[in-house]
Amino acid sequence: MKHGSIAAFVVSGILLCGCPDQGTPKDPPPAQAAHTPSSQAPADTKPALGAVDPNAPLPPGHPPVTAGSAGSLPPVPEGAGSGEAALAWTAPAGWVSEPPSSPMRRAQYRVPGKAGDGECVVFYFGPGQGGDPMANAERWAGQFTLPDGQPATGAMKSSQIDAGGLAVTLVEVAGTYSGGMTMGTEPAKPKPGYRLLGAIAPGPDANWFFKLTGPDATVVEQRGAFESMVKSLKHGV
Repeated sequence: MKHGSIAAFVVSGILLCGCPDQGTPKDPPPAQAAHTPSSQAPADTKPALGAVDPNAPLPPGHPPVTAGSAGSLPPVPEGAGSGEAALAWTAPAGWVSEPPSSPMRRAQYRVPGKAGDGECVVFYFGPGQGGDPMANAERWAGQFTLPDGQPATGAMKSSQIDAGGLAVTLVEVAGTYSGGMTMGTEPAKPKPGYRLLGAIAPGPDANWFFKLTGPDATVVEQRGAFESMVKSLKHGV
């Protein structure tokens, strides 16, 4: 074979074997379908799982949260819980009246005792607020734990009495007290050997909550005084 023919044969082989086939296009990748919401499907207005719906009401008996935070209770309207919408009572002798530490406290007392002072607070959250009696009773009991570490809800005692024509729910529970509501401050340290006496009385526009907590011996010693105060309840003027 002549040199020119050899060169032509080599070049032809290179063209046939070393270059991609331009005449047969490869299959294109599948197209990505654009996500277009159907105009007929209703929009999902529910919050995502785990998200907080700022418009959702607090559950019955939910404790108030710090003012200004999402889901907080509205402030007590000016004049609410006064006059014909108020409740009145006689404070026991020896209890020391103190300035309420929040607008939702209508009264606050230091309750002296040999085992250490207790505290009695009267809560009023405004018309339609505060929750029903048993939801609050169980919430209070849930602030206590038994010696085995279990919530004291199952050990809670409750009863109902008539006080000035008002059907008042009484609550009692004992154990290690978690400190209850702290209104945005650091949680209180657990207090072993504590007891709670509570009373929930229906006012004209909302329930009123009477909560005595303190060392067990102090609260037991003041039981008669607390019950006397509850029995003195009447509509205010």
